Amino acid sequence: MSEQRSCPCGSGQNYAQCCVVYHRGEQRAATAEALMRSRYAAYVYADSAYLLKTWHASTRPEQLALADQPAWQRLEILDCIAGRPGDTEGVVEFIAHYRSEQGPGCLRERSRFVYEQGAWFYLDGAVDGSAQSNPATKIGRNAPCPCGSGKKFKHCCGR
Repeated sequence: MSEQRSCPCGSGQNYAQCCVVYHRGEQRAATAEALMRSRYAAYVYADSAYLLKTWHASTRPEQLALADQPAWQRLEILDCIAGRPGDTEGVVEFIAHYRSEQGPGCLRERSRFVYEQGAWFYLDGAVDGSAQSNPATKIGRNAPCPCGSGKKFKHCCGR
């Protein structure tokens, strides 16, 4: 993973100026959204240690296998409710675009976060099944992208 590349979290910054400081444990995410973005980047880089570390103990799995995950393409933050400094809870709704062997797809989730002991933690999330595209369905290049971006497929997930 190159630290000079754009951060996969979609912040527009280089990875070295963005999520790497969280992944290395040099800083803690100040908001639920920042934690969400850093966790997405951790999925992109298959950093299961960081994902487990930032998962709340009450819902954290014992281990996390990332070998069969899709290739994550892009993160879109749709909504943030609370989750700022001074809050104890937050919600982040997002769409994560991916590509798998079956083709492009997207995952839409409303994630819940809690702030405890000076750090934000991912608690759980509700996946919106209606927003997931069916990767087995053939999509034409000029068709609207199934991720809901409003762009043509060839200019979005079809890249």
